[in-house]
Amino acid sequence: MRWALIRAAVAGTTMVALAFLIPLGLMVQQTARDRAFTAAERQAAALGPALAITTDQDAIDRALASTDAGAQGRMAVHLPVPAGAAGAVGAGGAGATGAGGADTEAPGGPTIGEGRAAAADVATAGGQGRAFTVAVPGGYALLQPVAVDTGRTAVVEVFVAESDLTRGVSTAWLVLSAVALGLVAISVLVADRMGGRIVASARRLAAAARSLGAGNLAVRVPVEGKQVDGSPEELREAAHAFNTMADRVVQLLAAERELAADLSHRLRTPLTVLRLNAASLGNGDAADATRHAVAQLEREVDQIIRSARRAPEDAPAVAVGCDAAEVIRERVGFWSALAEDEGRRWQLAGAGRPAPVPVQRGDLAAAVDALLGNVFRHTAVGTAFSVDVLATDGSVIVLVGDAGPGYSDPAAALKRGEGHGGEGSTGLGLDIVRKLAESTGGDVALGRSAVLGGAETRLRLRTRPEEASPARAGRRRIRGVAIPK
Repeated sequence: MRWALIRAAVAGTTMVALAFLIPLGLMVQQTARDRAFTAAERQAAALGPALAITTDQDAIDRALASTDAGAQGRMAVHLPVPAGAAGAVGAGGAGATGAGGADTEAPGGPTIGEGRAAAADVATAGGQGRAFTVAVPGGYALLQPVAVDTGRTAVVEVFVAESDLTRGVSTAWLVLSAVALGLVAISVLVADRMGGRIVASARRLAAAARSLGAGNLAVRVPVEGKQVDGSPEELREAAHAFNTMADRVVQLLAAERELAADLSHRLRTPLTVLRLNAASLGNGDAADATRHAVAQLEREVDQIIRSARRAPEDAPAVAVGCDAAEVIRERVGFWSALAEDEGRRWQLAGAGRPAPVPVQRGDLAAAVDALLGNVFRHTAVGTAFSVDVLATDGSVIVLVGDAGPGYSDPAAALKRGEGHGGEGSTGLGLDIVRKLAESTGGDVALGRSAVLGGAETRLRLRTRPEEASPARAGRRRIRGVAIPK
């Protein structure tokens, strides 16, 4: 944005400067030209009184030498034919020697000084009685007729060099160019300061948005003070809107925590009933598993209530990481009791060696419970299932397969809340698994089990950042079923 403002300022100022300075430069050039010809006319007019008194060549020669143009050899006087000598060319057939050099014979009379105009042009000026300018080598000649007496006219010639027509023009152009560059520089400085303020305000707003997205609910954008002086009104309004949104987010999260705590607290009553009923079941594996499940459920509810009541900034740091193999052995062992009651064959493979993953133990246990719970919920009693654990250099893969009918629409099954498992199904189980996988950079894929023939769910948890490799690009295949990466 900053450079865009600078470019816009340069373009706008340049166009304005050119619109004014080019006509001004041309006017200066025309002024210099007019000034040169005006000076020539003044020089020619200076000889008018002398020619009105006398046409004596010596007197005219002295008057010519007294002028600046005559002294520089830029002026000449074409005298008329002397009275009583019509048709003759001046006495002696040659012009008198003037201050500018040898006289040349002109039609009608002698020429005093250095004449440059053609005889025909001199004759035209004298005959018509009007002044005009003709081009001569090196410049222009101003021919000014002057009446000396009745019927006779002299012509004063003043030479105007090309350099006189452009005198001062180059300097004027340089000054005007410097003025234009100065205006552009000033506009760049102004645009840079304005752009700096705008960019600084936008960056503060973007940094606050990133901080809020990272979980810093206390971040706010300053809208008053020196830090925002000169900021556009629109950005200040955006800052106000951002602060209002952040306050609203804090309020919504607080309300959500209270709601979660209240809902969790409501579960205490039915849990108490379950615990009392479980205590009366007597001894046996099923009774012990039931009491263990009720106790664990009570602990989870208590943990939810404590977490919901605790403000985010007061939450203690939780060590992230667990042994996936240990967690899976524990959860499969829990579900094995129910599997024996329903006559389900099951097998666990690959969980004998440690498989560390960068997730919390409770989150991984919830994901495994969701996968195994889907098997028990969506397949018939007696359907076999298997759990495989595969640890690689960069990830840990958990495969949960069954001998049921499989997924009719794998894409829809992964959508949050799209499950259609009947009574008791919310469609959130696979969404919980997917979020856990994506938190590590991994993924979840659905396919068909090549061993059992039913559904197969692959949970891939990355243990280190994935490196870009052509071998990993494109689509992946799991047991013959194409799964998007």
